Amino acid sequence: GLSQYSSDPRTEWDLSAYSTREQVLEAVRNLRYKGGNTFTGLALTHVLEQNLKPDAGARLEAEKLVILLTDGKSQDDANLAAQTLKNLGIEIFAIGVKNADEAELRQVASEPLELTVYNVLDFPLLSSLVGKLTRVLCTRIKERSHKETAGSTVKDTPANMGPQLSPTDLKISAVTSKSMHLAWSPPLRPPKKYRVVYYPSKGGTPKEVVLEGAESSLQLSNLTSHTEYLVSVIPVYDTAVGDGLRGVTSTLPLSSPRSLRVSELSHNSLRLSWKAAQGATHYLVLCSAAPDGAED
Repeated sequence: GLSQYSSDPRTEWDLSAYSTREQVLEAVRNLRYKGGNTFTGLALTHVLEQNLKPDAGARLEAEKLVILLTDGKSQDDANLAAQTLKNLGIEIFAIGVKNADEAELRQVASEPLELTVYNVLDFPLLSSLVGKLTRVLCTRIKERSHKETAGSTVKDTPANMGPQLSPTDLKISAVTSKSMHLAWSPPLRPPKKYRVVYYPSKGGTPKEVVLEGAESSLQLSNLTSHTEYLVSVIPVYDTAVGDGLRGVTSTLPLSSPRSLRVSELSHNSLRLSWKAAQGATHYLVLCSAAPDGAED
């Protein structure tokens, strides 16, 4: 599977899209470069939520590997997103080109770093990595598969497990200027945990809350007023990530003072009064002389 990213990640093809080497190579040849910013954290979250799920061809029993290829420093928190993947047993290989930040590559990648971090000065030099990287990837898959199956038998997983692993019916309620309440119906098979990811739709660092699998609601607070938020609720199992629930809603604008009145006028003073704005802690009052010819 392959996803390309800048400000917004885009799935080019899923794990289940092609079944032969020739089809994959043809898809690579037809790939079009996507320019833009470098939101690596958002891209890693996209891979987890969109590409490593049963509907996209991710088999529950298969090893999960992510290869990150980047030519710049991330403009959001790549380390937090990478840690989430690694905590789920997903191995990350980080490959930097040109202006990539080596320290960030080493933060994002899985251990041991001598096998998972690569950095080259320009794109043509990537070809020098292919042989070694192929051997390392294949060896790592064999090692991890052997550890998983040693002393146990691998059970076949039904292909139609998706609905059993996925929550339904996301409801967003009690929306204010800085908070909202989320609730959902749990899947048939309770997850180990839920990851709730939320961020402004016009760009911003994703924030994440991790809940125990027995929970099915969450209060989000400290939000920005008058802002559209994207929300994802993702069930996490021991060996898989179920399909996430997604929702969009906007926080309310901050309330305004109302009913401004002027009283107690004199030659050099006046008194103002108004109805309070809910939640306001201070007021800024600006006063200036009316321009010549305007009504007093």
